[in-house]
Amino acid sequence: MLTASNLLFIAMNKLTHDDLYSLEKYAQLRLEFRARVMAHKKNRAVRIGDHATLYFEDRLTMQYQIQEMLRIERIFEADGIDEELSAYNPLIPDGRNLKATFMIEYQDVEERKRALAQLVDIEDRVWMKVNGYEPAWAIADEDLDRDTEEKTSSVHFLRFEFSPDAIQAAKQGASLSVGIDHDNYRLAIDSLPQPTRQSLVDDFD
Repeated sequence: MLTASNLLFIAMNKLTHDDLYSLEKYAQLRLEFRARVMAHKKNRAVRIGDHATLYFEDRLTMQYQIQEMLRIERIFEADGIDEELSAYNPLIPDGRNLKATFMIEYQDVEERKRALAQLVDIEDRVWMKVNGYEPAWAIADEDLDRDTEEKTSSVHFLRFEFSPDAIQAAKQGASLSVGIDHDNYRLAIDSLPQPTRQSLVDDFD
């Protein structure tokens, strides 16, 4: 159940026009801003084995994505900015969950094709766990289906929902673990490094 506090956190956490730099201002600040975002992202990437990585998103990473899209597409009109905000705001966690871009990464094209055919439904088999609580299984690709019966996609968007008690335990220092339970890719990280754990816990309200 959403409380008034939850709703306020969600509203405050979403990006608006006022949070974005103009194209001219962003051009001036881009190198400095990009360096800050890249440093921030280092603690939000979780590699699970050799070929799967979770890139956890938040307000700052989404602002960077939007600013880059506006820059590349030379978007400055309100309607175009609204479209970008509508596309990326749903990827910002709302205080009760964590959200991530999940990427399956193979350098060799043919090897990647074979792997994607063997990993159908892997996006539904990713989990996160606060120590002492049940795993939170990924809710994948809520915007559109990215796999078929023959293969999965190399990119998915995941949401992990946690109970209030699990969130409170995480805030109090409980460890976070993450893993994949797929017949052809079964790996787990028992305890995330402290800098990563803290960065993710900061996403909770």
